Amino acid sequence: MPDPTGFVHHIPIRYGEVDMQGVVFNAHYLAYVDDAMDRWLRTLDVHFERFGWDVMLVKAVVEWKGAATIGDDLDIALRVTRWGTTSFDVGFTGSVGERPVFTATITYVGVKAGTRETAPPPPEVRALLGDAPGPP
Repeated sequence: MPDPTGFVHHIPIRYGEVDMQGVVFNAHYLAYVDDAMDRWLRTLDVHFERFGWDVMLVKAVVEWKGAATIGDDLDIALRVTRWGTTSFDVGFTGSVGERPVFTATITYVGVKAGTRETAPPPPEVRALLGDAPGPP
């Protein structure tokens, strides 16, 4: 099984993602972390529906440390940074090479699949996503 703490998603920055200032438009960062989360779950072969469980985003915090622009390759490292009873946080760290670009923390709440009724994560899901050692 792949190591859940060693995942890094790579995104080449395209022309259409850059604003008039020549940097990635801020709204794209949430799409980037969503894409990174999806790829991470696929890499780990995590399929919430097998367990009758799903997640909903309830909070997103993004902090910019620098800029990414056309032609840059943005690397996004991620991992679970906190487990709660029915929620968990995923920390994201984005960089271009060694240059920090952003950090983000997304809080997801677990729900019974097809509902909005909160539910704790199945032990199998928690095991696949790994412990919460701190920010990536």
